[in-house]
Amino acid sequence: MPLPDAMPTTSPQFAPLAHLAADLKSGRTTSRALVESALERIANPAGQGSIVFTHVDAAHARSAADALDALRRAGTVLSPLAGIPVSVKDLFDIEGQVTRAGSRALASTAPAQADAVSVARLRRAGGVIVGRTNMSEFAFSGLGLNPHFGTPHSPYRANVPGDERIAGGSSSGAAASVADGMAAIALGTDTGGSIRIPATMCGLTGFKPTASRIPRQGGVPLSKSLDSFGPIGVSVACCALVDRILVGREPDVPATRPLEGVRLGVLTNYVTDGLDPAVASAVDAAINHLSAAGALVEDVRFGPLDRLPDISRFSLVAIEAYAWHRKLLADHAAEYDPRVLARLLRAESASAADYIDLCEARAAMIDEARTTLWQRFDAILCPTVPVLPPRIAELEQDDDLFTRTNALILRNPTTFNFLDACGLSLPCHRRGEAPVGLMLAGAPHADDTLLSIGRAVEAVLDTTR
Repeated sequence: MPLPDAMPTTSPQFAPLAHLAADLKSGRTTSRALVESALERIANPAGQGSIVFTHVDAAHARSAADALDALRRAGTVLSPLAGIPVSVKDLFDIEGQVTRAGSRALASTAPAQADAVSVARLRRAGGVIVGRTNMSEFAFSGLGLNPHFGTPHSPYRANVPGDERIAGGSSSGAAASVADGMAAIALGTDTGGSIRIPATMCGLTGFKPTASRIPRQGGVPLSKSLDSFGPIGVSVACCALVDRILVGREPDVPATRPLEGVRLGVLTNYVTDGLDPAVASAVDAAINHLSAAGALVEDVRFGPLDRLPDISRFSLVAIEAYAWHRKLLADHAAEYDPRVLARLLRAESASAADYIDLCEARAAMIDEARTTLWQRFDAILCPTVPVLPPRIAELEQDDDLFTRTNALILRNPTTFNFLDACGLSLPCHRRGEAPVGLMLAGAPHADDTLLSIGRAVEAVLDTTR
């Protein structure tokens, strides 16, 4: 039975990018009209725009929209993204703006002198940047709580006062901006799940590419080994189009790969611990539908994952993050979110030997996955997140609950970042019910294949949701 007041039955979200591009081409709408719609949603006092965005660039967005409309009238269309509102996570450099990374500690830094590579590529394709989105401070949490700028919430239970649920982190504002119709697509980052977690919590689609796929120049890093840049949108095709633009390739979308004969491995260990019954039910139903559609579905156990807690006594993210933050901490530690500060300082005692051991253990596990997983399967399936969106108030009030929940929610997507995989999260819950994500993971550098399979999986799920 659907939960009362779960996900809204009507959505303020923009249509998929292909639909918007068709409307722009036919003259049914203009870039200025789309941008005004996004800005109106952001400014709505009954909404959460003031929390979702840390900076709104209304004047530049309107100017860019007018210029793109003029170009279109003259017969020039830069790409299928041209004229469409885009939000950018506060981790990326935007020329002339301070990159705060969701923190007060960077407020006094100089404005960026140039756009990050990803931002520049979106601009060149004609994406209209409406503003910078809120996030977990320094991207160092999967929950999305931010004591400095407020905490964006999911559309789930949003109409029940006092029961607001997390939008997920760290790209909390990115997902909320798309879920609430403040942008048609969002640029986020994913180091341990920061695209796929908020996509799940907000009932959206999120794509985390192989870490080395997209240049990472321009912004505030979290982990040089694991940081990935990618989109959150309303469909696989939306994410695939933006991924192509971010990669620097032709802005097209990979063809759908028929599911018949596609080998899907269902991971049965480590990622299945602590599943909420509603999550287990939705994921199981989705997998059964994929099998019925012709996919070759097989359970698989990957034993090395059970060693991850011991291997990650010091996390790779924490060690690499502390290396970047240690100079900033010397003068600004008091301005950090205390929960983020505590996690960073745990890595202070890690030695060079600890870091080398961890990197070698990771390389060995990536090699094991090559034969055990990627040579046998086209994609691996598991729940993106094992639980439904938790209540914001409870996490704010209980540090122990925050720590346990953060670890649990990060666990599954972080697993595949550790394996250098690409990952796609798709909504698999019934419409109107609590949001649940199905994660598809692919081999390193098999991004296009995963997106092609993801389009077929999405088509099946859309008929059953």
